[in-house]
Amino acid sequence: MTDAHPDEGMINRSARNGWLIISARFISDFGAFLNMVALSTYVYVLSQSVMQVSIFLACRVTGGILASLSGVPYFRRFTGRLPLVILDIIRAALLALLLILPDSVQLYLLPFIALGIGIGNSLFAIGLNSQLPYWVDESRRVATNAWLTSASATGAVTGSMVSGILLAANGYELVFITNILTYLLAGLCILPLRFLVTPAGVEKKNQRKEWSNLVKGLKSAPLMAGMLLVTMADTLGSAAHNVGFPVISELLTSDSPGKTMGLLLAVWAGGKFAGARASNYLLLKRGIRTERLFFYGVALMSLGFILTFQQNSVALALLFIFFAGTGDGLADVSLISRIQSEVESLRLPVFSLITLLQMTGFGVGMLIVAPFYIWLAPSMVIIIFHGIPLLMLISVWLYNRRSLSAH
Repeated sequence: MTDAHPDEGMINRSARNGWLIISARFISDFGAFLNMVALSTYVYVLSQSVMQVSIFLACRVTGGILASLSGVPYFRRFTGRLPLVILDIIRAALLALLLILPDSVQLYLLPFIALGIGIGNSLFAIGLNSQLPYWVDESRRVATNAWLTSASATGAVTGSMVSGILLAANGYELVFITNILTYLLAGLCILPLRFLVTPAGVEKKNQRKEWSNLVKGLKSAPLMAGMLLVTMADTLGSAAHNVGFPVISELLTSDSPGKTMGLLLAVWAGGKFAGARASNYLLLKRGIRTERLFFYGVALMSLGFILTFQQNSVALALLFIFFAGTGDGLADVSLISRIQSEVESLRLPVFSLITLLQMTGFGVGMLIVAPFYIWLAPSMVIIIFHGIPLLMLISVWLYNRRSLSAH
């Protein structure tokens, strides 16, 4: 039997790498949502204080912000699969503390665990997305990103559901053990990854030089800069509908708001899965530009959420939130694929910047949005905060059109 052609060997390795990365992403996001639900309620059970829950969630978001600032130096110094595996081991070790230490100590330790898990989750996503072009060849990249987004949405919903089922049936200890195993399993999926081509290496710069080069790079790519501005504006809309889900669920079905919220999230995830699959077809088969599909996706997502919050019946709300999820899937795959097409020196800083924008915007947005639900009806709050990304999108489109006509 003759050896496989080198090109065939490369194609097989790329395909294997792609499925390993998709599996790792699903397991990692499943674990992230499993512990987000479990740990939030665990903090409340231990403290009986909403303030402690707020501090816990704030620490988790702060961890994401710190990860975005440290992502560039970390992955410039440590490349490949090993730093990702280490992040999985650290996340598992942090959760293992809850099985070892007494309850009296855990309450004081939980904010630090939240911080560590927030850093680990965000660094894992930055490292995976920025290094994917080394593991997956260009012809498979969009398809892999589409599956990654699908896996992420599925992991988010199943993680939340399984967390609730395990808590109801067996309590917190089993959830923590399951969560530790998910992070270790994600690390095992990463371990067999092999680079298709060894990275040539990027000149190591200080943080200030990295960010100044990023600004120069974005100036030379105004459409991508516009995509980042729209992403930043969209974090306010995201904060608004996340805060609003329990409110709209209560208004739609006062007798079973928890069930309605679960349905809304499940249908949104189904829409995101559909959007991710559609983006694979639209980008590769129809040849739509990634920037254009991103803007279409954001518009569909924001309009979908605005219409969802205008409804008085569950059926119509589920219909429109499916469209919102579809837009989310289209935008997610398009944005990641566009950034991955950039040169290596720019790719990692842009992924770090996006994490910074999303974490900061979401954290600040949660604080800004909450009072509006006291002053205004949920339908108006969503129009205001999902109107912001729509206005930003129109502004970017007009600016780009004026720039093209000037040339």
